[in-house]
Amino acid sequence: MAASLHRDRAYARIRDLVISGEFAPDEPLSERSLSDRLALGRTPVREALKTLANDGLLTIHPMRGTFVRQLSFDDLREIHELRLALEGMAAYLAATRGPTEGLARCAKELRRVGSRAAIDVEEAQQFGWTFHDELFRATGNGRLVQAYDNLRAQSGLALQKMRQYNPDRTRQAVNEHLDIHAAVAAQEPDAAQQRMWRHLSSAFEARLNALGAVRPRTSGKGDHRS
Repeated sequence: MAASLHRDRAYARIRDLVISGEFAPDEPLSERSLSDRLALGRTPVREALKTLANDGLLTIHPMRGTFVRQLSFDDLREIHELRLALEGMAAYLAATRGPTEGLARCAKELRRVGSRAAIDVEEAQQFGWTFHDELFRATGNGRLVQAYDNLRAQSGLALQKMRQYNPDRTRQAVNEHLDIHAAVAAQEPDAAQQRMWRHLSSAFEARLNALGAVRPRTSGKGDHRS
């Protein structure tokens, strides 16, 4: 039991450090230094690093070490496409079941943030993430919530280079969240799903532009846009 607790603690702590951008891209993650930093044994740290690599957050290079994974355009595209599937379904199910107190509180805070002349980007982002979390809780589907947890971590990894959104895009995102909530509150599943898809696609484009991601060249019909 103690070994399992230590492993879970190491996993949670290291994952938080990775997502928060604590480690430089070329900085190898040392079992010894992480063990000392977390006051945990090297065995749970080693197991946590392996699990995080399986989760897609770390890359293990034999003879070189373990590093934070650097996401390519294809990685970002795959994350986006999976978000369309999971979060679109979450919006649909939440609207089917009806609004929750958690979603209502989030919507209230988003309205408050969006009503200001100068929007607080960081605060709006935090409430935006909370809105997505509450939306998944509103589905009543534990397996869907669990699937989203890993996806959220990978999204966080993609966002760590993007310290701030553009204020105009942030205000647009706040309004998109409120539109999704309105559909959930009205118990309109199709509308909620469609609005979530539009929100995620707009966010994906903004993220690529902010990161300066290079889209692969395509032939024939032009760029792929999700």
